Parts: sequence; C-alpha cells; structure tokens
Amino acid sequence: MIFLEFEKELETLYEQLEKIKEVGEGGIIDVTDKIKELEKRIANTKRDIYNNLNGWQKVQLSRHPERPYTLFYIEQICTKFIELHGDRYFGDDKAIVGGLGRINGQTMVIIGHQKGVNTKMRQYRNFGMANPEGYRKALRLMKTAERFNLPVLCLIDTPGAFPGLEAEERGQAEAIARNIFEMAQLKVPILCYIIGEGASGGALGIGVGDRVFMFENSWYTVISPENCSTILWRSWDYKEVAAESLKLTADHMLEFGLIDDILKEPLGGAHSDPEKMARILKSHIKKELQPLLEMDPEQRVIQRVEKYSKMGRFEEVFFEEPEPIEEKEAKKKDRKK
Repeated sequence: MIFLEFEKELETLYEQLEKIKEVGEGGIIDVTDKIKELEKRIANTKRDIYNNLNGWQKVQLSRHPERPYTLFYIEQICTKFIELHGDRYFGDDKAIVGGLGRINGQTMVIIGHQKGVNTKMRQYRNFGMANPEGYRKALRLMKTAERFNLPVLCLIDTPGAFPGLEAEERGQAEAIARNIFEMAQLKVPILCYIIGEGASGGALGIGVGDRVFMFENSWYTVISPENCSTILWRSWDYKEVAAESLKLTADHMLEFGLIDDILKEPLGGAHSDPEKMARILKSHIKKELQPLLEMDPEQRVIQRVEKYSKMGRFEEVFFEEPEPIEEKEAKKKDRKK
C-alpha cells in the first residue's frame, strides 16, 4: 500500500493494525476488540481526509501509482477487446491505446491514454504523453467507428501531449487541432471520461464528446499546477497555490458547465477498490449511451456543436465614445479665454 503526503495519519493507523494482527495470529492474546476499534478509527479518518481534499491533493490522487489506467478498465468492462495499431502515416504510439470492444452487449471503439504500471512500462508508454501519431491513430479509429456506425468511448489520463522537438516536427499542434475539428462533427455518439489527469491539448485531442464526465479525484485544465507555478513564480514551490487558482477539480468543472457529471469514486480513490470503480464506469456508460444511440445523427452533431459553443463566460463593457479632437481643442481655447 502506497500512502501520499496527506495520508500519513492513515499510514500510522494501518501500521498499528498490522502489528496488532500479528500479535493476534500468535494466539496468545485476544485482540479482536482492538482490531475493531482501529478499523473504526481508520474508516472515520478516511472520511475526514477524503471528504475535505483541496485541489493539489486531488492532483496527487489522480497521479497515484496504483491508480487504474485505461487498459485495466478495458479488461474489466469489456467482454472482448481487439487492439488496433498504427496511424498509417508514421507509426504506432504506445501512449494511446485503441480498438474494438464489447461493453454491455454494444460494440464500441475505445480509445484512451495509457501511462504504464511500472517504470519500464511507463517509459514504453512515454508516461501517457502522446505524439502526433497517437492522435492520428485515434482519429483513424474514430473514422472507422463512423464508417461502421459504432459509438466511441474515450478514456483520458495524460499530463499533456509530448512536448519534444520530434513531436513538434511531426505536427503535434495540427494533429490535436484536427482531432478537435473532426470529433465535433463525427456522426456517431462520443462518450469521454477523464479518469485521471486531463491536461491541456493532450486531453482535448480525444476529449470532444456528446457527454464529458470526470472521475471524482481527477483534474482537467489548460496546464499542470507545477508548470503554472514555474511560469508565474519561476519555481515549483507554489504548485499548491496554482492548483487552487486554476480551479481544476471535477466540482469546479461541473460548476463551470465544462463537463456533464462526476463519477463518485470509492472512499480513498479509485485505486482503493479498482474493481468497484470499473463497475461504476460500466454502469454509467450503459446509462449514458442509450439516449445518444436513439438520437438522429445530424441532430446529435448539432447538439454537440451547440454544447461547445455555449462554453465560456464573457462580460460586455461599454465605453462612452470619445469626443472628436476638434471639439476638445475648441474647449481648451474657450477655457483659456
């Protein structure tokens, strides 16, 4: 079990529980009552901690090394999955996985970021930071879905698109912009779920959908708190302040009208009970997909475009029209006289 910085109190309680259980296994002393008391304390401490998380703490939870990623959910919610590879231009980006899967009896095209479950796999998956070929692979799969009238499911979990020189040389910005443009007018239903990190264009490249949802302890914004802190204060030391200022949590996104709903996670985060989180996701997909399937494709596209057109807030400020220069000069001369 891996504990985060703000979970130190829980870590201490779990250590005490393990020691008491070891004593109990010796059979010399009956520790049943002590175990129950500690388990109750752990449950209460969990509620106190996880019901009062700030923005930075939710960012930490979204990055928890034991948090389930796209391939875990695919394995749990699909009765069958066939992965498809390559963008047919350059290569196969391992940071984005995609293919055909059957969920609740419905065949879907599933696309998502994959970070890797250990150091070796994280390097192989480039830590979930996709190159242009990843987004072009995703677009190829979405176009396949449209051709065969299959709904699209996108699972988003990325610290951002890969910022390397080679990615820029191959057209990173163009690939993401093209995906946004094409997804806005795709004629099949699109469901998007931010399951962990949703950073900048890396998330938007597969994040335009009829319905967009966030897991409770995920985040979604234009820049990571660390990078925001570096730009504004020339240091990572203000990342917690940046996290609060960015208003990047699921609650904020729902308040701003940028997402449609929040999926409640098991107490302690998705990693505390991954199988339960997968069941929640599977049930939610079933509920949200059916109304979209019943809609007319053209109407669905119109509704999607209108959804994004309404996003954002602005304020109109009116200024009085300035006086003509000639009138100003005439008034000056009158005052002098």
